[in-house]
Parts: sequence; C-alpha cells; structure tokens
Amino acid sequence: MDRLRERDPSFLGKAAIVSTGYTALSKQSGTTVLSLATEACGNALTMAGVDPAEIDGIVSYSLFDDSVACQAVATAMAVPQLTYALDMNMGGVAPALCVMHAAMAVASGVARNVLVFRALNGRSGVRIGQTAFKAPTTQYRYPVGLTAYPQYMALLARRYMVETGATEEDLGAVVVAQSEYAAENERAIRHRRVTLDEYHDARYVVEPFRTLDCTSEVDGACAVLVTSVERARSLTDAPVVIEGAAWVTGRGSGLDIADLLSWPDYSRICQHYLSERLWTGAGLGPQDMDVAEVYDCFSAMALLGIEGLGLAERGGAGELVRSGETALHGRIPINTHGGLLFEGYLHGMNTLAEGVQQLQGLAGSRQVSGAAKCVVSSGAMGDGSALVLVRDGA
Repeated sequence: MDRLRERDPSFLGKAAIVSTGYTALSKQSGTTVLSLATEACGNALTMAGVDPAEIDGIVSYSLFDDSVACQAVATAMAVPQLTYALDMNMGGVAPALCVMHAAMAVASGVARNVLVFRALNGRSGVRIGQTAFKAPTTQYRYPVGLTAYPQYMALLARRYMVETGATEEDLGAVVVAQSEYAAENERAIRHRRVTLDEYHDARYVVEPFRTLDCTSEVDGACAVLVTSVERARSLTDAPVVIEGAAWVTGRGSGLDIADLLSWPDYSRICQHYLSERLWTGAGLGPQDMDVAEVYDCFSAMALLGIEGLGLAERGGAGELVRSGETALHGRIPINTHGGLLFEGYLHGMNTLAEGVQQLQGLAGSRQVSGAAKCVVSSGAMGDGSALVLVRDGA
C-alpha cells in the first residue's frame, strides 16, 4: 500500500505494532493488577528487544476501577519519563481506540514508543457479571429486574434475532466453531472442543444465552507495543501497520450500562456504524481480509459484529459460521484464539493481540496460512472501535 498518499485520518500508515505480551489467564491470579500489568508490558518489551527506558507513552483503560494507572505501571517498570499517558474509563469498546490513540501520539511526534495494555483481576476481583452496577438509571431498571450485564445483552440479541430470523442454532454454531480454535490455544481458559449437543445441554443464564454463550471472566493482562513504521522495521521483520482505524459513539450512549434501551435500533451495534469510515480510511474492504478478530462478549455479538463489518450480509453471519468458512482453512477465519468466549475476557485486548500474532505468523497450530490483513473490532454496544491491520509490505 502506498503510504505516501494523502490519508484520512492522516496518522494512518505511519505507526505499527511490533510485539505482544501476555500473562497467564486464570481464575485466581494470586497477585495484584499492577503486577499483572507490569508482567504483560515487560513481556511485550522483551519480545521487541526494547528497554523500558525507551518507553515514553502508555495507554490503558479500566471499568469500574478494576485496573491501575498508566503512571503506576511506568513507575513499576522504571520508565524514566512519560511524554504521553492516557487512562480511559471504558470497557470492551476501548482496545482498538487505545491503539488508535497510541498511533496518533506516535504519528504526531508526541511519543515514540507507546505501550497499550489491559490488566484486571476480572474473576477474583471486580467482576462485570455481577449485579452491583449503580448509575442514574438504576432506580428505573432494578424494579423491573434489569440488574446484570447479561440481561441487557440478551435484550439486544433477542431484538437482532427477531429482526433477522437468526436462531439459537446460529448462536450454537459460533460456540462450536470458536471452541475448535480454543482447543489449539494453550492460553484459553476454556481449552476444549464443544459439540452442538453439549451446547444445547448447557443451562440458560438468561434466554437466549446459555452458559456457553457467555464470555469467560479471568484474571490476567495483555499488552502491545506501538511505534513508528520506520522504527518497527528495525525491531522486527514483521511490523503490523495500522492502516485503518475508527471509533463511533451514537445517540443514546454514555449514561449507563443499559443505555442500549435508548438507541434508535438495538438490532445493530457499533461496527455497523463505523464500518464505512474504517474501510474508506484503510483503502481496503472486508473482501480483502485474510482473518478477522471480532469482539464477542456473548455469542450473538460475534454475529452482529461480523455483519456490522460487512463480512456477511445482514442475517447471514450464522450461515457463514455453519458453512465452515470461519474455520482455520475457510475463506475468512474468525476469532482464531477461541474468542473472549473461550480464551478469556480481557475486555477485548487479547482479541486485538491475537490479530497481531496472526499477521506476525506466531499463532502456532491455529496460524492462518499467509495471513497479511486483519480486521479487529472492539465493543458490542452502540459505541466501539475497530482497526485494519496489515503486515508491512503486504
């Protein structure tokens, strides 16, 4: 791709991801979130061969005070000085947006080497699956029984099913397909294959979601390192260039976890609204992608994300998955780590890192042959973000 042409936004094509870093994912880390964050960031630096003294930017996000500040991580890693730090109060909508911010900082010269991380004790500490969400609308929601995150997502999923004709068989197809990848992923907290019969035997949490339709809450951390394309080429022979990036927040977002109830249409999610800008900025389309990593806090959100990004027609995502086209040797492998459903819920940061690993040829037995272009999405509500990532030179 000609990176010398005028780009809109102008930072596209000027920054690249050079490495990823993980901790183990568990139900009980036995350590602090600061320790998890420092370990993941340190692993990303080790992979790139970069000293902490070279880091001058850190970006992260947290939800309900479940993480630690970027400056604290810089101190723990003995980073001499930050010229850019950004702590966002966001959940799964944030990973692609955080990398977008890092790319803008690098392209503008505000920082040279920026770590982006997500760390939390999401199983043994603050759990998003709990019912203790306090917000301005709580007094109206609780009396009618809307108290927990899965309930709101179930409403969204049911509306999508009504509008498109999607069924629980489609949800089950997502679970079965992603379990095939998880069985090849040693990091996955659900490290096994699931049959469709096992899916139907699983109990309901809130219809239409069974236990296997819901993400796996974990303790852990994940990080990536962003720098200029030129610098990246000196660090790795497989820089992953940020060629497309978009964020959207629509009318009705921002008040509360249940703000989807005020959207004009909650049978669609953020990817539908940002996709045109994403693809136009990248100069590519969904048909050009070799692999896709789609945010999937619940199985239905994978279907909505696939369609929103244009990887399938409206109402066609279930058939795409059932056809085998999202499998390893299919037309468009999707959620090659097993997704958040199976690898674990790091609020989507691990979904982004999986895309990077695929393009760097580091995904082991689940590696997509010849993968050079990947779309990554973050978020499953009215606000969210996405990236188009391209291996340098592809």
